[in-house]
Amino acid sequence: MRAAVLPAFVLALGLICGSFLNAVIHRMPRGIGLGHPRRSFCPACGRSLPWWENLPVASWLILRGRCAGCSARISARYPLVELLTAGLFLWMWLAFPPGVAAAYMVLAALLVAATFIDIEHMILPDAITLGGAAAGVLLSVLVDGLQPGAATWEERLRARLFGAGAGFAALFAVVELGKLAFGRKRVSLEPAEDFEIAGPAESPRLIIGGEEWELGEFFYRPTDVLEIHPAEGAAWKLAAAGVTRDGRAATYAEALGWRGTACAIVVPREAMGFGDVKFMLVLGAFLGWQGAMFSIAAGSVIGAVAGVALLAARRLGEAGRLPFGPYLAAGALLWVAAGPGIVRWYLLR
Repeated sequence: MRAAVLPAFVLALGLICGSFLNAVIHRMPRGIGLGHPRRSFCPACGRSLPWWENLPVASWLILRGRCAGCSARISARYPLVELLTAGLFLWMWLAFPPGVAAAYMVLAALLVAATFIDIEHMILPDAITLGGAAAGVLLSVLVDGLQPGAATWEERLRARLFGAGAGFAALFAVVELGKLAFGRKRVSLEPAEDFEIAGPAESPRLIIGGEEWELGEFFYRPTDVLEIHPAEGAAWKLAAAGVTRDGRAATYAEALGWRGTACAIVVPREAMGFGDVKFMLVLGAFLGWQGAMFSIAAGSVIGAVAGVALLAARRLGEAGRLPFGPYLAAGALLWVAAGPGIVRWYLLR
C-alpha cells in the first residue's frame, strides 16, 4: 500500500500541473495573464468555472466535453494535456532518482506547453524558451546527478551553459543554411493578377487577386524583400522600411494606393522560426550538448515521417507549414528515455 502512495501522488500532481498547463497554452499566446482573471473561464462565453467544473479529466468526462453554461464544445486537448502530463510525471518518478525526476518533470511541463502552443499558433513564447533555459541551468546546478560526470556545481554550470549555447548555435546554423537554400519562393501568376498596396500605413497590406496579405508577416529579418514582378517594367521591392519602384523609394504612407498588374511574386521565407532556435537553449540546458544534438537529429527524422504522413492524409493545411517545436520535444523525450543507448548502438553497429 505504502509503495503505491507516492506514485499515486505524482500522478495526481501531473493531472493538476496539466490543468495549469492548459491555462498556459490558452492564455499565453493570446496575451492573457495567468493571474487575470484568476479563475478559469469558458473560452466561448467567458463564464467563470466553479471548482467542480475544473477537475482534471473528470469534469470534461462528466460534462461530455461541453460547457455547462453555453453548451459550446470543449476541446479534447484539455484532458489530453492533463493525461499526457500525468503520464510523463509518473514515468519520470519511476525511472529516475527523486531529484533528477523532479527536474525532468519541469522539463516535461515545458515540452508539453511548447508543443501545444506551437501546434496551434506556430510560435514558441520567450517565457517558455528563455525562462525554460534559465530553469534548466539552475536545476542542473542544484541537482546532483542531472549532469553525469560533473562533480561540482561549477562543472555543472559550465557544462549546461555550453550545452545551451551548442544547441542554440547548431539550430541557428541550420536556419541560416536553410535561408540560403530555400529563402525565396517564386510564384508565377497565370493569368496576371491586379495588385494594390493598402493601408493602414503602420500595418500595410498587399491586395492581390482578391486576397489580402499582411506585409509585416513576410519581413522576419530586416533584409527580407518581397518582390512583385509586373507585366511591364522593373520589379517592385517591398521591405519592412517601404517600397522601391522604378528606382524610387517610398514609405508605406506614401505608397498607399499604388497598384499594378503582377505576373509573378517572389516571397521571402524561413526554414523554421527563430523560436525553435531559442527552444534549443532549453534542451541544451536540461540535457547537455549531446542531448541537444540528439534532439535535433531525432526531431528531424520524426518530423519528416510525420510530414509525409500528414501530406498523405492531406492535413498539412493551406500554408503547408509544420511546426518543428513538437518534434524537437519528441526528440528530447527520446533522449531522456534511451538516447545514450541509441547513440552507442548506432556507433557500434
